Amino acid sequence: MYKTNIKNLSVLILLLNLTQLVHAADSKSFMGMTFVKIDPGCFQMGQNKKFKESSEAEVPNHRVCIEKPFYLGETEVTQKQWEDIMGNNPSKAKGLYKPVEKVSWDDAHAFIKRLNEKEGGQYYRLPTEAEWEYAARAGSDTVYSFGDDEKNLADYAWYGNLGYHGSAHEVGLKKPNQWGLYDMHGNVWEWVEDWYGATYYSSSPVNAPKGPESGQYRVYRGGSWVGKAVNLRSSARFSGLPVSRTHDIGLRLVREP
Repeated sequence: MYKTNIKNLSVLILLLNLTQLVHAADSKSFMGMTFVKIDPGCFQMGQNKKFKESSEAEVPNHRVCIEKPFYLGETEVTQKQWEDIMGNNPSKAKGLYKPVEKVSWDDAHAFIKRLNEKEGGQYYRLPTEAEWEYAARAGSDTVYSFGDDEKNLADYAWYGNLGYHGSAHEVGLKKPNQWGLYDMHGNVWEWVEDWYGATYYSSSPVNAPKGPESGQYRVYRGGSWVGKAVNLRSSARFSGLPVSRTHDIGLRLVREP
């Protein structure tokens, strides 16, 4: 009986581990980019109660459900991937496998339009803010995808507290999150589709929210190599004009199944 119970426990642990890895295992490549399948599910979006500092734009913490599966870029779009499609490289710090930067939200949409034209459909887009945070959390309810302790952040992210003041780094060099996504914390900020609304969370729908219908600024997420650890939290949200171009903002793509 004892040996049987031990065997059953071992099988259960194995199944739990496989469940955590299922997202990372289900990936596909399109147009020279690898995408990880993100299955539907519900999560708590917004500021975690474990984070003591107040951020009005991140509250209230609220339930959100992602209704359909989607594929999300395993990494941020690289300079090579951008140049292969657009024929130029706007980045300040050049490096084929560094994330493309100095691209505006409008530039990101021009890139997406060109990608869709090449494949002959409407396959590519930016993630919604809710999709981005759902994928960044990767099933966690902690301050960062890996837990609450900032001291472990350097294993997963390039960020300003570490003194990396030169430029962004090549994608995929740090640990991925539980769903196999790299650099969701740090390296470069990532544009998402939504307009920014400081109080939007108070009226956000539960199912597949897409942000305010209009606005002045677009949301970007994830923190960057310049930023402090506090800006790399899974719930941290910032915004900029759709025409803004800086040396620490890039993008990550969604591909529809």
